[in-house]
Amino acid sequence: MIVRTLEECENSERRVTTETWESTRMLLKDDNMGFSFHITTIYANKETHIHYKNHLESVYCMSGNGEIETLSDGKVYQIRPGTLYILDKHDDHMLRGGTEDMKMACVFNPPISGREVHDKDGVYPVDNT
Repeated sequence: MIVRTLEECENSERRVTTETWESTRMLLKDDNMGFSFHITTIYANKETHIHYKNHLESVYCMSGNGEIETLSDGKVYQIRPGTLYILDKHDDHMLRGGTEDMKMACVFNPPISGREVHDKDGVYPVDNT
């Protein structure tokens, strides 16, 4: 059994921060569960281009507000507490924080290793180890 607290993970190398978001990776590839689980904060009034070419992701908004825009068709979806969005087609998108930070619970398949950040195209690299 694996038991971790968010506080423990936030005070470790499992917490990754950038200018537009921070993510605490509570479950990672080396935990051998087949997926990773993160608590991610999208900062208010910030925009991030994301295109997970190597991963599928589902995201549940726990608090805050914002929006996601799918770049293939320009559709914009509002995000608020209780919203789940699923990037089931490697969707190229813009994620925008609203008037307050969004706290999100995220699941990735395949799992990430832990220190990934988006490259210039919004992609996380795939870890083939």
